[in-house]
Amino acid sequence: MPHFKDRLHNDLDKALESAVNVAGGIPGVVAMLTDKQANIYEGALGKLSLDCDEKINTESVFNAFSTTKALVGALLFTLIEENIVKLDDLAKEYLPEIADIEVLEGFDKDSKPITRKAKNDITLRNLVLHTAGFGYEFFNKEDLAYRQYYSIPSVVTNTLESLQSVLLFEPGTSWNYGINIDWLGLVLEKATSKRLSVLLKEKILEPCNMRDTVFDLTDSLKQRLAIIHVRDQSGKLSPARDITLPNPSPIDMGGHGLHCTVTDYMKFIRMILNDGVGENGRVLSPQSIDFMCMNGIGTLRCQGWDSAIPLFTNKGEFYPSIQKSWGYTFQINEEMTNTGRPAHTIMWAGISNLFYFIDRKNGIGGFWASEVLPFMDPSSYGGFLQFESSIYQNLLDKKV
Repeated sequence: MPHFKDRLHNDLDKALESAVNVAGGIPGVVAMLTDKQANIYEGALGKLSLDCDEKINTESVFNAFSTTKALVGALLFTLIEENIVKLDDLAKEYLPEIADIEVLEGFDKDSKPITRKAKNDITLRNLVLHTAGFGYEFFNKEDLAYRQYYSIPSVVTNTLESLQSVLLFEPGTSWNYGINIDWLGLVLEKATSKRLSVLLKEKILEPCNMRDTVFDLTDSLKQRLAIIHVRDQSGKLSPARDITLPNPSPIDMGGHGLHCTVTDYMKFIRMILNDGVGENGRVLSPQSIDFMCMNGIGTLRCQGWDSAIPLFTNKGEFYPSIQKSWGYTFQINEEMTNTGRPAHTIMWAGISNLFYFIDRKNGIGGFWASEVLPFMDPSSYGGFLQFESSIYQNLLDKKV
């Protein structure tokens, strides 16, 4: 066993080194692997920013971006267990304004959007499964064109106005990754008369002992924040200190608003691995965890994404050769990935090249965190794939 762990650690260290200590490498990365009990690997390499000498470490703070979504999905299920909301509740019962958002049918010769009233009501199930019709402006050129025509602010302004976009299809008829969980967070606030930050702290963060996970950064957390870097067309990386989420935020964005340490996020992953039990007590029932990790979209499938704003994202797709469905709220690979992760495990990501996976079959989970734009940066994403592949190759060798 010691020999196995030594080799695993060496291989995972190499994944970090291949992402940071090479030409064009990322400024810094924190990566961890856990089993049900505790972290079995903790790695940190590089700097908080290229314009300073401070080293990144396991207590560094990251913009969680879309890794926020899983926590809000778990929060939803705590409120379902308490019979406060139901998956098939209509969103308009809590937020009447959501019913005013229309379906986009195209654009006229003057680039004016052509829209119609939706036939189907949006449910909480649609929101958590990304089947409501919403998109993201950086992943979808039609969504971006609609926003530009009506001068709707970017979703990263964290305002109510930024959510007043358009539906890209009839609710319930397709899958598309978008601002659904931001809307869901507002629904949960209305259902409980509490702000999302308060709900998350009560229902998820405190039971999981996640002390450094917040929407609004304190001064001490700001000092530990990894700075977002942008890679230009030549491949050069530069700190982009102006790319930050509003602090304090006008509203708590359930789809992308949290900041956290990787150390904290591993506690959430362990809660999932332990069938709903956090470090400070039970969060969810085993039945809810099972349900959250199941395909919720039937025969629909998760696809890749376009690049509507090249600053934010490259065009891409996770594991493009395999079928992928969606749970509550994670991507599910219907077949084994080319990294060796088993079928029916879960993963997701954050736009600054953060990636996690949760493998309940083997009782392990991992998180890879960097702060680099655009999304799917070759050095960071390539490092994550090496990280994940090394884990499963070592597991396979151990079994042999």
